[in-house]
Amino acid sequence: MEFEKLKQDILGKKYSLSIAYVSEKKSREINKRYRNIDKPTNVLSFALHKDAGEIVLCKSVIRKELKKFDRTFPELLGFLVIHGMLHLKGMEHSAKMEKAENKYLSRTKFLIK
Repeated sequence: MEFEKLKQDILGKKYSLSIAYVSEKKSREINKRYRNIDKPTNVLSFALHKDAGEIVLCKSVIRKELKKFDRTFPELLGFLVIHGMLHLKGMEHSAKMEKAENKYLSRTKFLIK
């Protein structure tokens, strides 16, 4: 899935974003270290500088959550990347964030195959 256009729309052209995939073990380690939650998670986002950040995804956790969210892997992956980018933009979980997620999801349907 191509995330560059999405990144530009949400974070801007000059924003430097890296996306990493990690194992469940590594996801759990990172989640415990930075959020004090001792379990693997689907997505984590880290602002590194004003115009730089990283999104960390765990494919095996995402696969386990497909039925829960009633989405295909590409659909859930796209949603989680959008979710992570919105956190990097400074948004917190809220109705406003959900509205933004839905806005960007509707624009990216063509990316999800």
